[in-house]
Amino acid sequence: MNLIVELEPPEKRRAGCNGPLERHLPEAAVMLAFATHLLNTTPGLTAVEIHPDGEHGKRFDIRRWLTEYGFLHDSAIGKTVSGGVYRRDGQTLIVSFKPGLGDVVAETASGTIIAECKGGIVNTTHAGQQSRLRKGLCEAVGQLIGRPSGGRQVAVVPNTRATMGLAKKMIARTRAAGIDIAVVDEHGNVTDI
Repeated sequence: MNLIVELEPPEKRRAGCNGPLERHLPEAAVMLAFATHLLNTTPGLTAVEIHPDGEHGKRFDIRRWLTEYGFLHDSAIGKTVSGGVYRRDGQTLIVSFKPGLGDVVAETASGTIIAECKGGIVNTTHAGQQSRLRKGLCEAVGQLIGRPSGGRQVAVVPNTRATMGLAKKMIARTRAAGIDIAVVDEHGNVTDI
């Protein structure tokens, strides 16, 4: 599962980069990894929607990734190249660029699953980028707190030392608020905290 976008680090971030290139796990890639995780692990679930914004579609080629992962583009939704209904082996993944619905949404027999996702650089020790990763987790949790309670709500971020450490500190309090935390590694493996 190729979810990583490799980019040359700016001069000020080179020293903090573990390797010659920064390995970005874009927000759209986190959404796709979590959506396919739900399809593959939730009994009876056959359809999941993702709602990236236009910028996410520019930073990560959603349609190419879905095609490489075995999904066929069935029909278009909206005017973007990536928007539409994709199908694979009885599973449906809908890509719709509608804001305000949650990044990943699935209707299950036991209720709705809504996830807010954030991306980031997974191979950096740069203080500013580490802070961005932690801030992304806090933003995802905050977005979920602003939603009506009910169903399963999940904040999903890249799996890094920074996000894992903060997630472990936050999990008791987020669970008390009805919010789970999950992390996605660069291979698309999802771990619930």
